[in-house]
Amino acid sequence: MSQGYNTVLLTGEDAVNQAVSLLQQGECVALPTETVYGLAADASNPDAVDKIFTAKGRPKNHPLIVHIPDVSHLTRWAVDIPETAYALAAQFWPGPLTLLLKKAPHVDSCVTGGLDTIALRVPAHPLFLAVLTGLDGGLAAPSANRYKQLSPTIAEQVTRGLDGRIAAVLEGGACDHGLESTILDLVSEQPRVLRAGPISQQQLSDALGCKVELPVQHVEVVPGNVKAHYQPTTPAKLLSTEQLLAQAPELASGNSYFLVWSEQGQKQLETKHTKVQWRVMPTTAAEFGQQLYVTLYQIDQLGAAQIIIEQPPQGDEWRAVNDRLSRATS
Repeated sequence: MSQGYNTVLLTGEDAVNQAVSLLQQGECVALPTETVYGLAADASNPDAVDKIFTAKGRPKNHPLIVHIPDVSHLTRWAVDIPETAYALAAQFWPGPLTLLLKKAPHVDSCVTGGLDTIALRVPAHPLFLAVLTGLDGGLAAPSANRYKQLSPTIAEQVTRGLDGRIAAVLEGGACDHGLESTILDLVSEQPRVLRAGPISQQQLSDALGCKVELPVQHVEVVPGNVKAHYQPTTPAKLLSTEQLLAQAPELASGNSYFLVWSEQGQKQLETKHTKVQWRVMPTTAAEFGQQLYVTLYQIDQLGAAQIIIEQPPQGDEWRAVNDRLSRATS
């Protein structure tokens, strides 16, 4: 795609109105959410939605999440909505939970990747909600990055990756969660997590009073379900703490940048490799996830030969972080 746009950074009191106006004209605008920045277009306008795929370089058979202003809009996009959807919406919306439901017949296949299901959520970021309220409609909005690259959690990432490819970016500060929303399948007989995210399997099970499945692998086509995804430009490698301790001397001599979280990892780099570039990541899953993409983005600017990442702990609360790291280092 040629650099056809003078991409504008929208700030100030009139920024939301400007964003609404551009979206009504069928343009793409990057908007902040509580998860990552999304590349938004009017979900009821196939020509506008097509611009998302063009700007991102994303295959058109990949479904998009449609963001809606409140739960009352569910019936505009979905049919045969189970009571569980409303129960979950009452507890987690606005918030980082996407529900996979049966799409309404009139919904264009451009937002569903040709599938008979649709992914819906109500975002929690006040600016995105204000735009949705102004439009009184739905916005298709995958992450505002080139296909398979790092999801942006600050506006600077968006402008660096999509400058000239979209109409505007709405400045909204750093994203709270830093990882994409949890996707929950409510079409199947048993509720299933199809993408791990800020809302955990246990939280969903507790809310529904029944077991929510989280398959290790599944064949459903949903956003983010490709092996290599969320990747920095710099090659990245994921090592266990034991591997890191054993290989650090060799890796340190090759212009590597290290991301470590354990005390062992820090001590290894502190005591033996004073010239090595490294950064300590948080020891809680929420903070680690919030900082992951922006940290990888910052390292991309430094010209390192590779990024060495110490594998975080396992367990339900770390599942989303580990999922993104496995794809980033695939």
